[in-house]
Amino acid sequence: MAIAALAVLVLAACGEKPDDPVNGTAGGQAEKTKSEENKIDLSQVTLVLGDQAGGYRARVEAAKVLEGTPYKIKWANFQGAAPLFEAVRSGEVDTAPAGDTPVLQAAGSNVPIKIVATTTNSSKSVAILVPEDSPIQSIADLKGKTVVVSSAKGSIAQYLLIGALKEAGLTVDDVKISFVLPTDALAAFTAGKIEVWATFDPYNAIAQGQGARVLRDGTDINTGIGFLTASDKALADPGKRAAIQDVLQRFAKAWDWSNRNLDEYAKVYQNQTRLEEDVAKAVVGRGEQSFRPVTDDDIKRVQQVSDIFYELQVLPAKVDVNQFVDKTLFAPK
Repeated sequence: MAIAALAVLVLAACGEKPDDPVNGTAGGQAEKTKSEENKIDLSQVTLVLGDQAGGYRARVEAAKVLEGTPYKIKWANFQGAAPLFEAVRSGEVDTAPAGDTPVLQAAGSNVPIKIVATTTNSSKSVAILVPEDSPIQSIADLKGKTVVVSSAKGSIAQYLLIGALKEAGLTVDDVKISFVLPTDALAAFTAGKIEVWATFDPYNAIAQGQGARVLRDGTDINTGIGFLTASDKALADPGKRAAIQDVLQRFAKAWDWSNRNLDEYAKVYQNQTRLEEDVAKAVVGRGEQSFRPVTDDDIKRVQQVSDIFYELQVLPAKVDVNQFVDKTLFAPK
């Protein structure tokens, strides 16, 4: 399993700010903007790309879309969204990918981010699991049980649990919830110390590969929507902003490539994460995925999720999703 391969790796961001733009006299604001763009020296920019369990890095390196970038790239890998967004808060990473609910949790906790792109994934990537020989046969059987949720409050796994309990006529008050980071939870689940576990890929796929039984996956509960976010600090830096704008186009090409080359992508993903071959194939083979500009429908659907989380006091504050979206970097074709 090589759980250690999924452990936290935090890399410090670095980079130089370009010179202050010189105010021109002719052409007004348009000339000023053009002057700013011309002054950006991307060779002096280092973009620190946050990642979760190697998912983004494997895809873009398999597709070779980052070859020849005029700026430098560093990767910072995390086992879950909670530590990733703490790195965003501290200024150590420039971009952070996550599911819809962790992004909402980060926004509600005043992490300085903007949503700059949407990803879509199969809702089967998140699931509520029990050991193969568990007497628990349905969500209704969870009443009075302790459910471990990864990775932290506000995760897509918690949203699945809330929806599944409601579907079964239960509420969160009918279970005891404990939050555990996924690598720790995986080890405990494998050792038989966790009775019920709500988690997401690749940990979901690893556990299923070891015989875990799915009580309920995210189908018809989770949106399957994820986001790439960028830190406000990075977006305020003209050089990093320009680099992020470029890297979004490259990421879109990587997603297109991986949908057409699943076997090759799975091999790279396996090498990057050190997962077993069948686990890697399960993760990348859950259906066509996309990387695209944020749409109004994305915002509407995730706003509904936000409102539910706020009503249940999962979010520390009410989140207006529109206020955390920047559509100017990645325009639809």
